[in-house]
Amino acid sequence: MVPASQEPGRSWLLRLVIAFAFAQGAVSMARPAVSYRALALGADERAIGVIAGVYALLPLFAAVPLGRRTDHGRCAPLLPIGVVLISGGCALSGTAVSLAAMAAWSGVMGLGHLCFVIGAQSIVARQSAPDEQDRNFGHFTIGASLGQLVGPIAAGFLVSEQDGAMGRTSALALVVSAAVAAVSFTSLWRIEHRRTGRPAREPRSKVPVHRILRTRGVPAGIFISLAVLSATDILTAYLPVIGEHRGIAPATIGLLLSLRAAATVACRLVMTPMIRLLGRTVLMTVTCLLGGLLCAGIALPVPVWALAVMLAVLGFCLGVGQPLSMTTVVQAAPEEARSTALALRLTGNRLGQVAAPASAGLVAGIAGTAAPFVMLGTLLLVAAGLGARQSTRPAESGVRDGRDHGRGRLLVTDGSVQRAHPQPSRETFPDGE
Repeated sequence: MVPASQEPGRSWLLRLVIAFAFAQGAVSMARPAVSYRALALGADERAIGVIAGVYALLPLFAAVPLGRRTDHGRCAPLLPIGVVLISGGCALSGTAVSLAAMAAWSGVMGLGHLCFVIGAQSIVARQSAPDEQDRNFGHFTIGASLGQLVGPIAAGFLVSEQDGAMGRTSALALVVSAAVAAVSFTSLWRIEHRRTGRPAREPRSKVPVHRILRTRGVPAGIFISLAVLSATDILTAYLPVIGEHRGIAPATIGLLLSLRAAATVACRLVMTPMIRLLGRTVLMTVTCLLGGLLCAGIALPVPVWALAVMLAVLGFCLGVGQPLSMTTVVQAAPEEARSTALALRLTGNRLGQVAAPASAGLVAGIAGTAAPFVMLGTLLLVAAGLGARQSTRPAESGVRDGRDHGRGRLLVTDGSVQRAHPQPSRETFPDGE
């Protein structure tokens, strides 16, 4: 046991958020730059779709093995590996002279992002007390939101197609994104505490994937995460199309998307009081339900000011699903397979990133450009139904069963008793049921 005087504070979480913000900002900056670079090399829409698909498809084969490795070892090594792969994929994409090379390096970038996220989420899961996981996952995802807010704006600022300069400026944007990713290294020192590592003398058997997927709460968490991420991706891809049809200037569309991202950041800053007020299950259900209605509402020909209000509220609602789905999966999964469960959640996200745009394109071709938003609304309504059905009571019973015993607290979870050091300033979260 680590002495109380050596108990780590929360600086690790702040440094992890900073590192994630730079890593996610680099990826968010590089992905549109990759498309512009591919266009400069003569790619058509189909080729760009393939390059974007490789980014999401390649990590599918690595997610579960990486989760397995993290369950039985340390998480921190995945972070610098991920940064190296992201930075290398960005830089080499900027120097690529063929579409095949662009696709390959895009896959490397996606694999790096997967490594970083699995390692980072596993660290948050291990180093957070059960009653802190909602808050800490919410703060962790602020890094992603900041990166998604700044990255595309930076890419748009650097890439220019004037005078045929798009090939050169898109390559510059990719090199800059590689440098942005490398900044993450400055925040990765001592990010994982020794006491959270797995003792070598305690062998752990592998939990079958089908058992994890059949655990109550895990499928719901995976689907909610998939639905929220699909909504974010398709909103980013198809709002410019809506703007083109309604005569909304590209600059205005960019501001609307930034407003959505800023509302997501604001949501995650106030995650703790919302959970204390409503409980995790109610909050997740209500935000998915409201988000589904707002997505469908975007299909209506509303004025720009009304669209701005809808996107702000929608961004706030979408900010809830990702961090709470992480907590749902972590607390529902077997303790010895939490990193694998998080990897399965990321696999679902990647499948959504491949299937959702393809489905949206098919629906848009048949029923018009507004139809994908109706499809997203339906997807989020299904997620709301699953959120209402899933119960976090077994996972949270350990928190409710916590009993003070002298200087420490006994946490009774799954029949085992563990002692945790007291933290007077930490909040507990009711289940709201």
